[in-house]
Amino acid sequence: MIEKVRLTQYSHGGGCGCKIAPNVLEEILKTNIAAPDNGRLLVGNHSKDDAAVYDLENGTALISTTDFFMPIVDDAFDFGRIASANAISDVYAMGGQPILAIAILGWPIGKIAPEVAQKIIEGSRSICREAGIPLAGGHSIDNPEPIFGLAVSGLVNIEHLKQNNTAREGDQLFLTKALGVGILSTAQKRGALSTEDADKMIAQLTTLNKIGAALGKINGVSAMTDVTGFGLLGHAIEMAEGSNLSATLYLDKVVIANGVQSYLAQGIMPGATKRNWESYGHKVRFENGINEAEARNILPDPQTNGGLLVAVQPGAVEEVVALFKSNGLDGFTTPIGTITQQSPDVVTVKQHH
Repeated sequence: MIEKVRLTQYSHGGGCGCKIAPNVLEEILKTNIAAPDNGRLLVGNHSKDDAAVYDLENGTALISTTDFFMPIVDDAFDFGRIASANAISDVYAMGGQPILAIAILGWPIGKIAPEVAQKIIEGSRSICREAGIPLAGGHSIDNPEPIFGLAVSGLVNIEHLKQNNTAREGDQLFLTKALGVGILSTAQKRGALSTEDADKMIAQLTTLNKIGAALGKINGVSAMTDVTGFGLLGHAIEMAEGSNLSATLYLDKVVIANGVQSYLAQGIMPGATKRNWESYGHKVRFENGINEAEARNILPDPQTNGGLLVAVQPGAVEEVVALFKSNGLDGFTTPIGTITQQSPDVVTVKQHH
């Protein structure tokens, strides 16, 4: 029998909250080395997109991505599922269909039994099976903290490829999942998360963003990205800045996960929320009437396997809403914002009423 292990006690940060802050990442990625010209690289380091995309010159393109992190939950099987759904999400966020995955495992040999890592791999296999792809191999190292994730390959018809920097003025913004899992996972790490809230959190964290492949086929979807470690605000800023536009977010239209407000009232919040805000808060303006403290606690909350942020042209809203409803996303059919003309404030947060 495997001894019960609380995986989160071995990690200094969990899930996408491990991500390096946006401003620090920009510093790391600076280079004077010119990349070789490659006309077949459709998406690479020149933009802050979810995955690399390579033209196969047959009307389709290869999507390549990787994502890994330290435990966000204590249960090994669930950790494997969450990390895998999160990594696969980047392919869906580009409008693509995943085709295979390989595992990335760092394990503290001598601290945690290998049988626990086996449970993580089993969780990964279950999500890969749900996505219709094989877990085809991987690589492992002895590491002070447990780390798990996937490198995922996918395919997309080039006409259906979606990027995060192609939004248009007037687009309506939709988000396909509730915010607040960073707060909930921090509550779990502190032993404060209720069983009911934990079950709902796991359900969201393990839900594949499969709808992205269908959204890719809608011409009126201008841009798409998944909301992860930089929070809704960070990814909205990337979308707006990359498109040379600005955005307005309606705080009262953003769906917030059950229980989040009560945990915030207890002072429970991940450290990455503050790091995110310090990185990009100067690009955000709050209109009068906004509860600024609430907005700063929730909108930069780091998400793991968060929802898809979708910029939709007005003429395609009806089609997108119908697709949401047919995929059980009835609670997410109200726009949470709009893409606007470029202004000094990259994102304005206001009430819509």
